[in-house]
Amino acid sequence: MTQQDQPSSRGRRSRIWAPLAQLVLLVAIIVACVIKLTQPATPSLAASANGVKCRVDQSAAVGAADVMKGRLALAGLPAFSIGKDIDWHLDPYRNRSWALDFHSLRWIGNLILAYETTRRQDYLDRAVAIAEDWVHDNPRGASGTDEWAWAEHAIALRAPVLVCLSKYVKAGWLAGGLAEHAAALADPALYKQGHNHGLDQDIALLSIACRLHDEGWKDLALRRMTASGRIAIDKQGVLQEQAPRYGLYVHERLGIVMTMIKDCRTAVPDDLVARRRALETYIAHATQPDGRMVPLGDSPADLRPKGYPHEAATVKVFGGGYVFGRTAWDSEDAAYYSIRFGPGRRFHGHEDHMGVTYHAQRRDILVEAGFHSYEKTPYQFWTTSAEAHNVPVVAGARFRPGTPTTLAGRSIGATRQSYRLTDQAYGVVRGRSVLVNHGKDLMAVLDTAPAGSRVSPIWHFSPSLEVLSDKDGRVVLGTGTGTGDEGGSGDGSGAGPAGKGWRVTLAQMNASSCEPLTGQSVQAGKSSPFQGWVSPSYLKRTPAPTVISPPAGAVLSVIVPGAADPEITCTGGKVTVRTPSGPVSFTVPAPGELR
Repeated sequence: MTQQDQPSSRGRRSRIWAPLAQLVLLVAIIVACVIKLTQPATPSLAASANGVKCRVDQSAAVGAADVMKGRLALAGLPAFSIGKDIDWHLDPYRNRSWALDFHSLRWIGNLILAYETTRRQDYLDRAVAIAEDWVHDNPRGASGTDEWAWAEHAIALRAPVLVCLSKYVKAGWLAGGLAEHAAALADPALYKQGHNHGLDQDIALLSIACRLHDEGWKDLALRRMTASGRIAIDKQGVLQEQAPRYGLYVHERLGIVMTMIKDCRTAVPDDLVARRRALETYIAHATQPDGRMVPLGDSPADLRPKGYPHEAATVKVFGGGYVFGRTAWDSEDAAYYSIRFGPGRRFHGHEDHMGVTYHAQRRDILVEAGFHSYEKTPYQFWTTSAEAHNVPVVAGARFRPGTPTTLAGRSIGATRQSYRLTDQAYGVVRGRSVLVNHGKDLMAVLDTAPAGSRVSPIWHFSPSLEVLSDKDGRVVLGTGTGTGDEGGSGDGSGAGPAGKGWRVTLAQMNASSCEPLTGQSVQAGKSSPFQGWVSPSYLKRTPAPTVISPPAGAVLSVIVPGAADPEITCTGGKVTVRTPSGPVSFTVPAPGELR
């Protein structure tokens, strides 16, 4: 065979590779088919949307007219112009709440509600354009997608808005977007069990499941929210998030859930009904006589729950870590107090264990720094610290975050209650005994530390009060001007001469000797370190008088509302205070529990 008759190397390679290429092509086709078969098909929105209800809770507090102008006032911040071609990376105030609200799309909910009311097509068209733009510009997992776009809570708040929109829009991009949201909501890695975010996730998943008639997603949402509810809310109604305002939020959200479940033609789990009803007791007891919710944990000081039923008992000890007491229900003249104990800090709680608040004679007296924001700033961190609350600090000892506190004793009578608390938040046993007397208004607090240690209580007073006098172990505060000596002749009167205003006295003694404890430091509006501030509302702060007590082995603090420098005597372990309404006596026994 000549060289020309021999097969070329190219021909030999062709005969070898051709069958292999065909095999690879066949495998690729098979793999593609398998993937297509295993992937869920894009759901259809063609089915009737009669069960879809657009609710006010799906809307941020931005009017339809403002949204049409591209001006958004979110998270209590000034309105910002987002324009028509929206940049989804906007965060003009570097504020976490603003970014969450922005990506929740709840602000287009009012466009849809306005369309339902007016039938103005431009409202609906703008809502569709914004939602479609968001879906197009924020693919899940893409490198250029804003970090807040697919944050777990943003997903949960946005999904019901998209479901609402699907009542009028049947486009494939919306159907695919709902399926993508449902997949994220069903992802156990993103689920926040026992948390209000988890409840919002379940609400969102249920809304999509009912819209798309997906029994699997519906079953998952119901199972998760029932199990999560048992973890989040104990049988007394205490929410484990350690902030009463979230009890209010979860109660409202559970009401929405129950309506949704019925609309989805499913039975409401009995346990959810019971937990929601228990929350009402917790919320009622956490509401002060002036109608404001006591600002514990991440609870704003300006929140006013309305319409919550209460039981007859005026004092309630919640095993989850709260004592709430009042002299009467449904009276603005009632006195009120709160005490914190229980499990260590978590979720929306603060390091407020052993902390007390006190409201009497229609005034806030002892308050806390309160809730400022969710921003990660030095001030916000301070508001959650022990020093921002009415607690005993062990001098020179390091604080141990998240330490639980035990309610070691209690005595509850009609006009007087006392409590004893203990923990090791500073590595040694610190103790606090709290006595509250009603009618003849008085709060007495005994703080103790073991031998070799000293304790220094911190007292945060309402910003409505000013320090009028600070001498001889007594700090007199009040409204109006004056020296603080008015009514100080021993009669206990807090009114002073005409026009001089109202008074309250903090008197401190060494509990071992009954001698006045002098050397108090009064601070207000201090920034390095932070001290003497109160947040009356979101992102606001105002200076407030704060008394740092001199450290001692045992400190007795007596707060007397309505009194300017009342007469106090102490003999043989018995203390007698002459209040404006008459004398009050109590004992300081050896174990350290006031009686």
